[in-house]
Amino acid sequence: MPLTPEQKAEIDRLRADTATTRRATVPALEAILYEAIPVLDHGFVRVIDYMGDDAAVVQAARVSYGKGTKRVSEDRGLIHYLMRHRHTTPFEMCEIKYHVKLPIFVARQWIRHRTANVNEYSARYSILDNEFYIPAPEQLAAQSKRNRQGRGEVLAGEEARRVLELLRDDAERAYRGYVEMLNEDDGGRVLDAGRLGLARELARMNLSLNFYTQWYWKTDLHNLLNFLSLRADAHAQYEIRAYAEAMIATVEKWVPMTAEAFRQYRLGGAHLSERGLGVVRRLLAGETVTQEESGMSKREWTELMETLGRSG
Repeated sequence: MPLTPEQKAEIDRLRADTATTRRATVPALEAILYEAIPVLDHGFVRVIDYMGDDAAVVQAARVSYGKGTKRVSEDRGLIHYLMRHRHTTPFEMCEIKYHVKLPIFVARQWIRHRTANVNEYSARYSILDNEFYIPAPEQLAAQSKRNRQGRGEVLAGEEARRVLELLRDDAERAYRGYVEMLNEDDGGRVLDAGRLGLARELARMNLSLNFYTQWYWKTDLHNLLNFLSLRADAHAQYEIRAYAEAMIATVEKWVPMTAEAFRQYRLGGAHLSERGLGVVRRLLAGETVTQEESGMSKREWTELMETLGRSG
């Protein structure tokens, strides 16, 4: 994950600065503040700022309970209770801001989560860097035969080589055309004084979705956990899952008790439908239950059996 000399200098400067505050701070998160966590081949995630900690979640919850309930539960137990019973507003008391560098096609998936404040790098104003995402060979897979939006068997040999060649050649050709249309390099210098360049907002159309963009993304803890529960799931696309996993590592440093409850009840738990719960109760009672008599579709049944660790 190459950082430019300017980016490295900025990170060093920010990490060298310290400030005295009465706000709650988290030493484990302070230790990685501003640092770039590598993701994919050229991407990264950086924590830029945050507000609150596990204690802020507890404080908000106890305010809602009223006076005289301060010792009802220990902090850890209370946070687990809130997560288990989906009491979400106390988690909204904490906020975090990330700087993310990511391929454009990942950004277009990510932006579907409309519960954050986002400011993206403007290719109308600035020139995009010549950086594009090329998957690792183990991530090159054929279309899944079972899932219309998933991957199947990994490509190998000549087939994989050709795909990588096409991805790289197309991206390199697109960037050459981009620079030619702009008539300026990434430093804004004119390449041919005798020719007028195309507007940046038009020239960017030529770039493919694997080029990298950047944004600042700020959200509260509740909505961050919603994002992570979907994007860190095994069924999520690998590329956005890689970012989600890097962000979970920052959440574990920031709010460790909340992260523990999140893993216990959200990432590691399962939600059952009414029919699914009925099947589980019948199985526990020793009954033999088939998909046909369960009232569930084949897909629902398969998902339930996978959740229960049964073959079907």
